[in-house]
Amino acid sequence: MTTTTYRWSNEDHTGIIATYTSTGQSIYISTADEDNGYYREFIASGIEPDEYVPPEPPTPETTEQKVDRLLSDYDLTREEMQAALAVKTKK
Repeated sequence: MTTTTYRWSNEDHTGIIATYTSTGQSIYISTADEDNGYYREFIASGIEPDEYVPPEPPTPETTEQKVDRLLSDYDLTREEMQAALAVKTKK
């Protein structure tokens, strides 16, 4: 038998995340659409969803990570960046 767990997807309770424990699959269920079969299934279950828990804030990037991301975004190597900066600073 498949067990389904429910939790609010946000603070406003406008959506529910249903997770099927047998597969680990999760789906989003809008509470605005009462004709949605998943929402009707949830209502019929009589289960109260678990409270919404906001995600942990992301860890701030280090300067090294920022530089690496910038280089990756522009497809540059460190050597290319250093050469470009050297040209810019020479007068």
